[in-house]
Amino acid sequence: MDWLGDNQWAGWLALAIGLGVAEMFSLDLILIMLAVGAIAGMLTGVLGAPFLLQVLVAAGASVAMLALVRPGIVKRLHTGPDLQLGHGKLVGQRGVVTERITYDEHGRIRLAGEIWSAAPYDEHLTITPGETVEVFEIRGATAYVHPVPTLES
Repeated sequence: MDWLGDNQWAGWLALAIGLGVAEMFSLDLILIMLAVGAIAGMLTGVLGAPFLLQVLVAAGASVAMLALVRPGIVKRLHTGPDLQLGHGKLVGQRGVVTERITYDEHGRIRLAGEIWSAAPYDEHLTITPGETVEVFEIRGATAYVHPVPTLES
């Protein structure tokens, strides 16, 4: 018992390892936060602080981890990328005009490796073949596009 009194940090380390192993089975991110608190208590014990201070530091670190760190991690784990399906994923992409596009006569563009019917988003525009366009909207099977400005020398 005298050895444990002199090496209280070993008890904190054992507690941290036990909590870490238990976290692998629960996956709630609660026990790992308590394990971090136990490591803080261990570090305080290594520095030779009294046991009461070790307990206070461990409790404070655990509460801080649970209140400040865990919510952000849980939020990040529960949110994922937005899944865009169908033609909605083409909005914002760029294509190349293959047939002249006017508001009265829809033309064609090459978009994502496919040929699409296209009309100008602005009804007063005429877009010539070879120009790069950006898709603003897709209605049915027609992409409504606008030319991408270019810097000419």
